[in-house]
Amino acid sequence: MINLLHIPEGVRDIYGKECFAKSKIENSILGCIHRYGYSDVETPSFEYFDIFNKERGTVPSKDMYKFFDKEGNTLVLRPDITPAIARTAAKYYKDCTLPIRLCYRAKQFINYTGLQGKLKQTTQVGVELYNDNSVYGDFEMLSLTIDSILASGIREFQLEIGIADFYNGIVDEAGLTLDEVNELREILEQKNIFALDNFVSSRSLDKELANIIKRMAELYGSKEIIDEILVAKLPEKSRKAVERLNELYNMLEAYGYGDYVSFDLSMLSKYSYYTGIFFKAITYGSGEPIAYGGRYDNLVAQFGFETSAIGMSITIDYILQSMDRQKLDFDTPKDTALIIFNEAKHTEAINLSNKLRKEGRRVKLCFDKDGSLTNRVKEFEKGDLESVNRFVEELEFYDVSDIVYCC
Repeated sequence: MINLLHIPEGVRDIYGKECFAKSKIENSILGCIHRYGYSDVETPSFEYFDIFNKERGTVPSKDMYKFFDKEGNTLVLRPDITPAIARTAAKYYKDCTLPIRLCYRAKQFINYTGLQGKLKQTTQVGVELYNDNSVYGDFEMLSLTIDSILASGIREFQLEIGIADFYNGIVDEAGLTLDEVNELREILEQKNIFALDNFVSSRSLDKELANIIKRMAELYGSKEIIDEILVAKLPEKSRKAVERLNELYNMLEAYGYGDYVSFDLSMLSKYSYYTGIFFKAITYGSGEPIAYGGRYDNLVAQFGFETSAIGMSITIDYILQSMDRQKLDFDTPKDTALIIFNEAKHTEAINLSNKLRKEGRRVKLCFDKDGSLTNRVKEFEKGDLESVNRFVEELEFYDVSDIVYCC
């Protein structure tokens, strides 16, 4: 028999100060996003399975929460927000020619296997920018990501940036089969230098191209990586990709974002729809990236809207986890008044609470029917240690800063 106080694996309750902090962080990030001109959009928590199939989604079918409607259609809890926003853009914004800026706050549901220990429900705040395929659109997305993370309270993090066409240009030039492309992808994900050397040695490749592939697992770090690889003889598609990264970095550096940025030319996204830059934000205290995003210029066309697109998403749960482990203050309210009153003083207590609330204060009314609460508070104020220890914990739980008697 299920214990009704327990919850399923992969989800958790959030309450008290952490819940307040979560809401405040979300609002701080959304405030930053709104200042960039993005408008809110909300999509359903469940949609048709085909919205998130392997051509459009990022989550394997086996990891989705599926169920059926009365007509027998397969529905899923939203495992990935980007395809849902792309569907919305195609439905309601198809005739727009100016850049379209949409943002959201939403839950994501992925049924990871139990051994992975990951959260199966997370809250994400993110944006999508359509109708802008320029480097300025890339710059806006990266600067917005950095500003949003800073707004959350995280200060020490890095944005690792890759670009899809660097890898695509190399494998196209090498003439690799699909199986070989997947094998090389797996080697690079593991950054296995020895396997990479064996992969190259066992094939007849152009010498300079072979040297680039051998070095790919080491092509990560600061701007010097970009400068270094531009000297090499690259396939045209790969060179254009790196030149775009170079231009992008120069813009980020000029506007004060350079210290937050690094590059990884061997980084390959698990999101199959990315076509240009893609990135992830990492910080200590979280086993997962706190943010990720990238350009996906072909995805929205699958919904009948030919447009470019780039987006990013911040996972609030990982922000909270990182802040806790980095010992960062959640900045919970410090101005809550606890008004204790008895039957005779209820009018005075309510009038006082209304006055304080109009002044912007948080107020908790507490009816003291038999005087026991008043006695408890007085013991606390006298400094009775046992009473203090118990009562301080309760007051902290309620975020109380002032105690007012109406008795």
